[in-house]
Amino acid sequence: MKLIIAVIKPFKLEEVKEALAEIGIEGMTVTEVKGFGRQKGHTEIYRGSEYTVDFLPKVKLEIVVTDELLKKTVETIVKAAKTGKIGDGKVFVLNIEEAVRIRTDERGDTAV
Repeated sequence: MKLIIAVIKPFKLEEVKEALAEIGIEGMTVTEVKGFGRQKGHTEIYRGSEYTVDFLPKVKLEIVVTDELLKKTVETIVKAAKTGKIGDGKVFVLNIEEAVRIRTDERGDTAV
């Protein structure tokens, strides 16, 4: 099993969610986060004063998938989240040693 962590632009969330549903991904955790990468934030003017916004709003998705679904899931996220502009986000993949469904005590792939 793998944990996919994707950090994307907030307005792309619905598009990514729908694309994942089409390939059979049934569950995910979504968190509103702030961060920056190469873009290093931007400047804004408020009441005549210019200030730097270092952390930009992002959405973090966490999805656990079987090894068989990994490649298709990552490709789907990248395709649906891409705008071609700076700040589109990142996708990270980590190994999961164990998963347990609390309600039924199912373990491994069946718990996902």
